[in-house]
Amino acid sequence: MSGKTFYIETFGCQMNVHDSEKVIGTLMAQGYSQVENPEAAGLVLYNTCSIRDKAEQKVFNRLQNFKRDAGKGKVFGVIGCVAQQEGEKIFDRAPHVSLVAGSASYTRLGEMLVQLEAGNRRVTGLSLDTDETFDTPLTRRDNPHRAYITIVEGCDKSCAYCVVPFTRGPERSRTSESVMAEARGLAEHGYTEIQLLGQNVNSYRDPSPAAWDFATLLARVAAVPGIRRVRYTTSHPRDFVKEIVDAMDANPVLCDHVHLPVQSGSTRVLAAMDRLYTRDEYMRRIDWLKSARRKYSITTDIIVGFPGETEQDFQSTLDLLDEVQYDSLFSFKYSPRPNTSALAMEDRIPEDEKQRRLAILQEKQRGIQIRRNADLIGSTQEVHVEGRNQALGQWIGRTSDNRTLNFTHPETHANSLIGTYLPVRVTRSGPNSLVGESITVV
Repeated sequence: MSGKTFYIETFGCQMNVHDSEKVIGTLMAQGYSQVENPEAAGLVLYNTCSIRDKAEQKVFNRLQNFKRDAGKGKVFGVIGCVAQQEGEKIFDRAPHVSLVAGSASYTRLGEMLVQLEAGNRRVTGLSLDTDETFDTPLTRRDNPHRAYITIVEGCDKSCAYCVVPFTRGPERSRTSESVMAEARGLAEHGYTEIQLLGQNVNSYRDPSPAAWDFATLLARVAAVPGIRRVRYTTSHPRDFVKEIVDAMDANPVLCDHVHLPVQSGSTRVLAAMDRLYTRDEYMRRIDWLKSARRKYSITTDIIVGFPGETEQDFQSTLDLLDEVQYDSLFSFKYSPRPNTSALAMEDRIPEDEKQRRLAILQEKQRGIQIRRNADLIGSTQEVHVEGRNQALGQWIGRTSDNRTLNFTHPETHANSLIGTYLPVRVTRSGPNSLVGESITVV
C-alpha cells in the first residue's frame, strides 16, 4: 500500500456518517492520516448506501473512474450497506476492490487492515453476528459541538421496498448504561448537542435489567449536565407512542422537531408497503404533536410510484400534505431493491409517470414551505452556530426545530461563534431556509 494515507467518501444517512466517524477513528489509531481527495490516498474507501439504486450506481461509477489506479499501489474498499448487500460479488464487478465490509464488522477493521497491508486482495467483513456493534471507542468526531450516538442497529420491520433488514441485520438495542456513559463522556468533552440514531430509533428497548423504553432514554439523555439539545432520527410511526411527546413537552432540551416518515397518504398503499399502520393511525400521531404544549416542526419521507399506486392513491398523498403542513420532506421515486418483497409486485409505474408525480409533490411542498417559513418572519429563534458563509458575510445556524438560519452578527464579536447558541431575529425567508440578524452581543 503506497503510504498510510486514506480517503473516505460517505453516501446516505446519518447512520452512515456516524459509521464513517468510527472507521476514521480506527484508521487514525492504526497510524493512517486522512487526505482530502482519492488521488492522494493509498487507501480509498466508499461507505455506501443501498436505499436507492441511484446511490448504489454512484459508488460503482466512482470505482470505475479509478480502475487504472489499482495498479499504482492504491487499495480500494467498499464498506457499508452495498457491501453487505452485494458481498463478494463486488470483487467480480470491480476486481480492483480489495476490501468488502458491512457496518457490523467495523470493530474488526484493525484486523482487516493488517490483512490488506500484508498484500491480501480479497478481505471481507460480512458477518451480521453483531454483539460488538456498538463497541467503537475509537470514534473520530469531526464536529466538536454536535455528536451522534447510535442506540439501535438493524430493523425487524419488513417494509416491502426496504433493503435495511438485509444490509443492517436484525434489530438490536444498546444498553441504557452504555448510551448514558457515552452521552456523559461527550458532555464532559464539551459537546452540547447529541443526536440519537437508529433505523427505527423509537423502537429502542433497553436489553439490560433497567428495561428503559425510548421515552425514558430520551428524558435521561436530555438531563445530562452540559447537554443543550437532543435530537433523534429516524422514527417509525408504529412505535411512535404518546409517551415520547410527553417526554419532549417536559424537557426543552429535547428539540422542537420530529421526523416521522409516512411514505404514502393512501392506506391501501401503506398496506401494500407493509408499513403496519393506516393513514388514520398516522394522523393520530400528528394530532398528538399538534395538540402538544410546545410547537413542533414535523418532517417526513414520501415515496411516489410504488407498484400499484393509482392516481387516487397519489392524490391521497397530496391531500395529506395539505392536512399536515409538513415543514419539509424527503421525497423519492420508488426504486426496486434486491431481496425485497416489492420486487415481485406487478403493475409497475412507468418511470416518466413516477417523475411527473414527484415533480407535482415537490412543487406542492415548496409552496407549503414558503408559507410556513414566512410565518416565522419577525420571530426570535435560538440558533446553534454551525459555520460561516464567508462570501455572503453570514453565519450559519440551526434552530431547535431544525431550520437553517443564516444571519449577520457584528464583526467585532465574530471570532468564536461556532458552537455557541445565539438569539436571532428572522428578517427574511425562502423555501428552504431563514435569514436574520443576531440581537445580542456575545
